[in-house]
Amino acid sequence: QVQLLESGGGLVQPGYSLKLSCQLSGGTFRDYGMGWFRQAPGKQREFVAAISWNAGRLYYADSVKGRFTIWRVDAENTVYLRMTSLNPEDTAVYYCAAGQKYIMTEADSYDYWGQGTPVTVSR
Repeated sequence: QVQLLESGGGLVQPGYSLKLSCQLSGGTFRDYGMGWFRQAPGKQREFVAAISWNAGRLYYADSVKGRFTIWRVDAENTVYLRMTSLNPEDTAVYYCAAGQKYIMTEADSYDYWGQGTPVTVSR
């Protein structure tokens, strides 16, 4: 059974950076495209970023484009999300997901989800 474990969340001041990690176990990492989603309090889960199985396709939400970077290290079975210039609107629980569908910007495309790691941007 595929399992995903996120880490790296925390409390950070506006303008600062964080790096999230998500490690896949119980499956073959290169079989999966990987995505990051987030859910803020009282809001629906939204797409953040995604990377295809071979890193040939990258996708970003408009709200994070130019500030967030997604990449994967297959030798580590891990996908990363570097978040810079964080602002309070980035406050959310961030979820990692794994899937095998071509469309990667929708939550329904993913089969496996992590438990989430909280990110709070505040003074």
